[in-house]
Amino acid sequence: MTKMDGATVLVTGANGGLGREFVSQALARGAARVYATARTPQAWDDPRVVPLELDVTDDASVRAAADRAADVTVVVNNAGVGGARSLLSSTVEEVEDVFATNVFGALRVAKQFAPVLARNGGGALVDVLSVLSWLALSGGYSASKAALWSITNSLRLDLAPQGTQVVGAHLGYTDTPLIAGLDVEKNDPAEVVAAIWDATEAGAREALVDDVSRQVRSALAGPLEVLYPQLSEAS
Repeated sequence: MTKMDGATVLVTGANGGLGREFVSQALARGAARVYATARTPQAWDDPRVVPLELDVTDDASVRAAADRAADVTVVVNNAGVGGARSLLSSTVEEVEDVFATNVFGALRVAKQFAPVLARNGGGALVDVLSVLSWLALSGGYSASKAALWSITNSLRLDLAPQGTQVVGAHLGYTDTPLIAGLDVEKNDPAEVVAAIWDATEAGAREALVDDVSRQVRSALAGPLEVLYPQLSEAS
């Protein structure tokens, strides 16, 4: 388990709805320092927050962040983008753009910060995934989250010998700018982040933060038609 009290935390995509919650709630739980990263980092009114420029799609930027934040004990892979709503109607380049941030950006961060976490006692890596990791309803975004889920599982094994806790966080629609245009029921970002931090501090390897994530997770062992009833309708 990884306690937040006294931790040094780095959050990617810290300007977004979930990102801001990760920062503020880490501080509320006693974090000693939080690196709030973004391509264009914003100012914060707490001296414990260190704004840090980070573009997860750029090797040099990630290396520089890892050098600057050499005291980190918890890394949150939160940065993400939408796009490529349909794999058939979107261009391959549009799908690649989504993967560049959601998959390879997160992997780049994990690789660069793994030795930092090892030097600082192991700590934790939190990957923000989605219920769409298991449910292919959103083209390139779903595919990217499915790929990151697989990478998270592999990283969990790779980082276990150095004592790093790897947490895969799954959530349904949440009220963030990424889905502001969708007219659907949405989770409260504060409740989502609280559940993720609770899971991290409890030593969990997965955080299923809402009913829809738990329901879909439990349905994975069943027939495909349970998750995709449209397959039955089409046959």
